[in-house]
Amino acid sequence: MSLKPITLWGHDSGPNAWKVAMILEELNVPYMHKIIEFPDMKKEPYESINPNGRVPAIEDPNTGITLWESGAIIEYLVETYDKQHNISFARGSKEYYEAKQWLYYQVSGQGPYFGQAVWFTRYHSEKLPSAVDRYVNEIRRVSGVLDRVLQDKEFLVGGKFSYADAGFVTWYTIVFLFADRFNLETDFPLLNAWLERIKTRPAIAKILRDRDTAMEAK
Repeated sequence: MSLKPITLWGHDSGPNAWKVAMILEELNVPYMHKIIEFPDMKKEPYESINPNGRVPAIEDPNTGITLWESGAIIEYLVETYDKQHNISFARGSKEYYEAKQWLYYQVSGQGPYFGQAVWFTRYHSEKLPSAVDRYVNEIRRVSGVLDRVLQDKEFLVGGKFSYADAGFVTWYTIVFLFADRFNLETDFPLLNAWLERIKTRPAIAKILRDRDTAMEAK
């Protein structure tokens, strides 16, 4: 039986929805990506989908499940639609838990720090150099963790590309904002090479193009 399209709610510049889109593309699951503006996230009908008033969220007509929070969505998608473990791992295996480890690190240890670095650099009402320094230093620290782990491997888990790798990509699209603070290619060469490997995947490349198109349309 053919699948009905999943509805993915996102924002043109929001990294978290685009990483969910990458998983959907990798799994070849049909979906509709609905772009919603920030004011509309905080009112109905979207608040009934996500009471937290943020993106991403999904509505899956195949199962009747509605979910928000990107990590929970990614876990759901791979457990529901990746039965062959193309970008995931067999339940109960060492790699199964290691992939979850990296997913949780991304949603708690990468995304929030990168997001705050952008906020205090571009959007905060007053300039707070100490706040910018704090969060840019966290970008450097997280990048150092990944660069060190990638010394002896091409991907984070199990010797293959997985959802654990995909989760980190979209937040690294914002590091150009801090080009005066560090150079990804020279300061973190293994991390940079890993990101470039991931970007060669057709599904990942498509979503990065889609993101650029959505942002240019604003």
